[in-house]
Amino acid sequence: MKIIVGLGNPDGKYKNTYHNVGFNVVDLFAKQNNLKFNKKKCKAEIAIGDGFVLAKPQTYMNLSGDSVYELKKYFKANLDDILIVLDDIDQPKGKVRFRLAGSAGTHNGLRDIVNKVGITPRLRVGIGRDVNLDLKDYVLSNIDENSKEILSLSTQNACKLINQFILGELCQDTTV
Repeated sequence: MKIIVGLGNPDGKYKNTYHNVGFNVVDLFAKQNNLKFNKKKCKAEIAIGDGFVLAKPQTYMNLSGDSVYELKKYFKANLDDILIVLDDIDQPKGKVRFRLAGSAGTHNGLRDIVNKVGITPRLRVGIGRDVNLDLKDYVLSNIDENSKEILSLSTQNACKLINQFILGELCQDTTV
């Protein structure tokens, strides 16, 4: 069973922020596969597909590891079968990067997962960085109009990579 975990913050006020790009990706993937997030399990909203689970932790970003730990345990998944989908300020806006392993970088949600669960594959969606804003203020700000089209395209590209991951066709670091 593959587990695809989109990172974000559950409160509605964060819905259209850069930090919720992971939620946006798994939402689109669910829509493309006619799935609904209609179950709550392991501190997450989940949608179950054929051979995979989509999850949106409801623990807030910095405690994402709590949910991922429970998902791994409940579905008896190997670390290699868990894909974390997240925003990345260290990647140019629109760039999508799949990595089998690596550090958490500046992302506190991924850091919590690595600390509580271990190193898993990850799909980083570049959101760029606004040097005029504090990091926290930027990632929690609403996606600006100029970025919506770029991030829409990167979200679609991320969904293609998720499909390859589920099918077992994505087994090396890839950048789109």
